[in-house]
Amino acid sequence: MFSKILIANRGEIAVRIIRACKEMGVATVAVYSEADRHALHVALADESYCIGGPEAAASYLNESAILSAALLSGAQAIHPGYGFLSENAHFARACRKNGIVMIGPDPESMERLSDKAVLKELIRETGLSVIPGSPALGSLEEARRAAMRIGYPVMLKACSGGGGRGIRLLRREEELCDAYHQAAAEARSAFGDGSLYLEKYIFPARHVELQILADEHGNAVCLGDRDCSIQRRNQKLLEETPSPAVPDAARREIMALAVDAAKKLRYVGAGTMEFLLDREGHFWFMEMNVRLQVEHCVTEMLTGVDLVKWQIRIAAGIPLNFTQDEVRMQGSAMECRINAGGCGTLSLLHVPGGPSVRFDTGLFLGQTVSPYYDALLGKLIVYAKTREETLRKLRAALCELVIEGIPTNIEEQLGIVEDARMIDGSYDLTLLGQG
Repeated sequence: MFSKILIANRGEIAVRIIRACKEMGVATVAVYSEADRHALHVALADESYCIGGPEAAASYLNESAILSAALLSGAQAIHPGYGFLSENAHFARACRKNGIVMIGPDPESMERLSDKAVLKELIRETGLSVIPGSPALGSLEEARRAAMRIGYPVMLKACSGGGGRGIRLLRREEELCDAYHQAAAEARSAFGDGSLYLEKYIFPARHVELQILADEHGNAVCLGDRDCSIQRRNQKLLEETPSPAVPDAARREIMALAVDAAKKLRYVGAGTMEFLLDREGHFWFMEMNVRLQVEHCVTEMLTGVDLVKWQIRIAAGIPLNFTQDEVRMQGSAMECRINAGGCGTLSLLHVPGGPSVRFDTGLFLGQTVSPYYDALLGKLIVYAKTREETLRKLRAALCELVIEGIPTNIEEQLGIVEDARMIDGSYDLTLLGQG
């Protein structure tokens, strides 16, 4: 096991990883931008290093500064969290060159699996159904021909990255030209890669993903599914497990297929396979995230498996000590993402409590929220034995959560929880106008 880990991230996920390390007896190193000098993750870590200015490009995306901090501190491994450098094969390779373990899949796997167009070709060989689409597009004219072959409507997507960036829905050919240039520019700005691909638009649908854990000894398990269909502008807002749209028999079948696919792909680490579920109950593979997901918490609440600790153990070469048959998936868990609607200084914070209520956050009283980073302030997660009880618990927790001084989306989340389609489980991607 590692004795010291550097966390190359900020906010709630940096706090989450630091807490896991402390429970494992592992020393922690925080890195921070000038804007985050007084952040909670800096205060909680055993040591910390400033790595640059407030902009992400100057700090949390500054590979050389992060590596320098790791070498200076004597950290044996780097946990990238999600976002920033978490799926950056160049950074993973630089870590390895400097004798540092990047917690996650190796750079070769990242390159193989992070390019969504390439990944789909690999997935077809595993037996999973893939949404009809194109390989990476070389030009606008190539995109035009591919769209005609696939048939409108189509989705134009960035080959790299995630978070809803570089995505456009095209219903007719006249929309292609502007969308192609806009999506490429957005993807280039967000991920440093402007390459795009097309896929058939499946409508109506639900966004369902499967959580995988796999070690380097050939063991792999699936920790169930998560329904991530509550989205606005391709950004997830509320997630739950298990999905109310997936019958138990279908769940067991797709979980087995996902585990088999992970083994065939020789995947190692925590990863997520994402699908669209159509109205006929058919799963269509979309992409694979080779990192920890924001919504990993609901899986932890449902199964009792600490995904962050297992990421660290797997990176240290420790085999999984449980099998698929030992994975417990009883009850229901839900997560609300609490986002900032603007900047401000936190003047009041009250966090709800009670059995099986969890609030992952980096917030503290007097904290100033800056405009430089993602709007996520925290994640409110609850668990109960039935979905009905989970919804009641989540509603009560949202009513109790108080954040003043910073505009938030708490009221919007209450509206979602009280929506009739959310209550009866019939919602899909159209609930917030996503479709």
